[in-house]
Amino acid sequence: MLNRRHLRVKVLQALYAYHQSDNKDIKQHEKNLLQSVEKVHEMYIWMLSLISEVVSYAQTDAEERKHKHLPTADDLAPKLKLLENRFITSLNKNDEYLASVKKYKISWSFDPELAKSLFTILKNSSEYGDYLKKTDDTLHSDKDIIKFIFKKVILKSLLAEQVFEDKFIFWPVDKDVLQALIAKTFKNFSYDNPAQNKLAEVTGNWDEDREFIIELFRQAIRYDAEYQDMIGKKTQNWEPDRIAMMDTLLMKMAITEFVNFTSIPVKVTINEYLEISKEFSTPKSNSFINGILDKILYELKADNTIRKVGRGLIDE
Repeated sequence: MLNRRHLRVKVLQALYAYHQSDNKDIKQHEKNLLQSVEKVHEMYIWMLSLISEVVSYAQTDAEERKHKHLPTADDLAPKLKLLENRFITSLNKNDEYLASVKKYKISWSFDPELAKSLFTILKNSSEYGDYLKKTDDTLHSDKDIIKFIFKKVILKSLLAEQVFEDKFIFWPVDKDVLQALIAKTFKNFSYDNPAQNKLAEVTGNWDEDREFIIELFRQAIRYDAEYQDMIGKKTQNWEPDRIAMMDTLLMKMAITEFVNFTSIPVKVTINEYLEISKEFSTPKSNSFINGILDKILYELKADNTIRKVGRGLIDE
């Protein structure tokens, strides 16, 4: 699911878009920020539907084999146990999943070759052969073959990768979150009764997380000039165009948390943004950001500007 670091990345992306855009309508950018979280859920449902699509292609493949010019005995009597897979049958009866498929208008008719190519990879794998030979199937073993389809067939497919990159602009960033959501789904689907199985939640507590990202976004914009001044005073020996924009945004977000988020420990804030900088900024950003934030934090503490509720939240 989307943890606080992922949510901070969403805010970072939204702030970058805001500063790069001529449109300074904050409400519109907030809407885009919330939609970026919604897109993670949509991507999750698309992936579940693709897994289901690959499974259902077993029927199409069986029909094609039966109508070959010279079908073999295996072609005439294909093993279709995959169609009775407990995980997939439960998923396809899940009300939340079905409602989401309808909501996002999910259909793979725009790329009929994708499921075919993925099923061909699956059909030719030794893992699928072993699955077909098993006679003591359980929900656990049924989930194992679906995990294989997801991890070793779909995620390894360049065709599938291209489809998701085209549909979801933040696919490279959100891919790890997707894998966590799918893994959580496998864990949640523990019952033979479909009504008891639940889809994964995109965040741990959406009400709190929604408030967090909106407030972080608003405050970072509201005090942008003030925080820019703080950073500028600590980077006087640096040419402005030598400081990566992402570095500046990350530092402004960290200062926003120092000053405006009373329940987030200072150390957590620093560690989170240093980790994010490793992925989204330059190789030297980590030490640069750490040094500047350390100086700013020292002054904020001296001015008694930081107000944290709880013991130890202000200590580094």
